[in-house]
Amino acid sequence: MGRLLPAIGALAGAGALAAAGAHVWARHIEIHRYTVREESLEILPAGTPPVRILHISDIHLMPDQDRKLAFLRHLESLKPHLVIDTGDNISSARSVEPLADALRPLLERPGAYVMGSNDMYAPQPKNPLRYFQRDPRPEGFTEKRPEDLPTDRLRAALSSGGWEDLTNTRASIALTGLRVELSGVDDPHLERDELPVPGGAEPAPAAHGEVPVLRIGVAHAPYRRVLDAFVADDAQLILAGHTHGGQLRVPGYGALVTNCDIPRRQAKGLSLWKGVPLHVSGGIGASPYANFRFANPPEATLLTLRPRRA
Repeated sequence: MGRLLPAIGALAGAGALAAAGAHVWARHIEIHRYTVREESLEILPAGTPPVRILHISDIHLMPDQDRKLAFLRHLESLKPHLVIDTGDNISSARSVEPLADALRPLLERPGAYVMGSNDMYAPQPKNPLRYFQRDPRPEGFTEKRPEDLPTDRLRAALSSGGWEDLTNTRASIALTGLRVELSGVDDPHLERDELPVPGGAEPAPAAHGEVPVLRIGVAHAPYRRVLDAFVADDAQLILAGHTHGGQLRVPGYGALVTNCDIPRRQAKGLSLWKGVPLHVSGGIGASPYANFRFANPPEATLLTLRPRRA
């Protein structure tokens, strides 16, 4: 026993040091390791030129986050053909103008967006253990709480260069050799999602005859009911965010939580939902009250769509 107690103490001390090191890494290093993840999908009709989609989500910007703003400015160098923003852009009313300034070159490109809850409501401190409950939202979450973020000002900024607002509506965007038909919903996490009926968007005119069409469903939070609705709506690709990729991931195990009802294994990256490609962004930021990540660096995704092989 005399020898066992010091050994136990040494193990406990080593565990405490490891935990402290993980905290320092997650809070002060990994949260700033901004990454561009590249993915490729063969879903376009034969003969269609490749299309680069930049998927950004969950920026959760505070106006003094200079490294995050620099990363957003860098994304223009990827030269995407289309930008899709799946919400939760800001964490402060003072963030709208810095966000718009950093995104300015991207806002001039074809794009579209939906809103998340943190585009309407300022973040608040939360008990992290709540995310392990079946429904992590507190009782009364969907009751009317006065919106305290300048959503209309944010919407005007995101639309200033021509991005389409997909809040429970449809839009059509003409790219070179391809027409993209988009359907979007308001934040499912707030239970505001209402899939628009078909025919809500005017088809973009074709320059020379028929142009191939790609149908994309866009939502902030990838709740199962919304993904099912997009599949029934004949979407060929679904884009969402919200999960932060689990925010804290265990190597070899993956996300611990998703903050919605999607399976943990689909909390980040490309997968299939009932045969339809689904991309869930790991997100660029986090709440200022939980500004950390582990085994899950902040990211934007450059998704290259290519023609299907014969």
